[in-house]
Amino acid sequence: MRELESILKSFEPGERIDTNWYVLTGGPSTGKTTTINLLFEKGYKTTIEHARHYIDTQQIDGKTVAEVRANQEKFQLGVLKMQIEEEKSLAPSDMVFLDRAIPDGLAYYRFLNIPERESLKDVWQLFQYKKIFILERLPFIKDYARTEDEAAQRKIHELIIDTYKSFGFSLVHVPALPPEERVDFILKNL
Repeated sequence: MRELESILKSFEPGERIDTNWYVLTGGPSTGKTTTINLLFEKGYKTTIEHARHYIDTQQIDGKTVAEVRANQEKFQLGVLKMQIEEEKSLAPSDMVFLDRAIPDGLAYYRFLNIPERESLKDVWQLFQYKKIFILERLPFIKDYARTEDEAAQRKIHELIIDTYKSFGFSLVHVPALPPEERVDFILKNL
């Protein structure tokens, strides 16, 4: 938490940074990373999904997924730290597609019933994103990093939508289409 607090101290309380960034989000297994990868292949600037990256870095250090997820608050803080560091490194004027964004962390806090720290209240709305693309749910596929089930997928998906709505972001729902058609839909709705 100390590392995260030192990052947060570099921002002014209540600071809001306008960006030219588009967020692709939704519950687990909604095709976010597939869509982001296709946008990258088309030459757009993109980011990675940090929960999976955090798990991968911890596995390199010899931890199992179960060990990484055993302390959910520590896991969520680790993911949030990576997300903040990446978003802080991006130029606000650049057009970027993000595979999730900082407010997703708040939705997961709420899903996991982790107490919302007062020290994080400003971080959830630190960046003002251009538009939020909510990828509609696809059939749930479990893998090494996903510990949720289909019921959790639905609940997380709803919490993500509610969180972004509560911050007043413009939401665009991306239908469950083949990947290339999803990319076309997103690009037509910028």
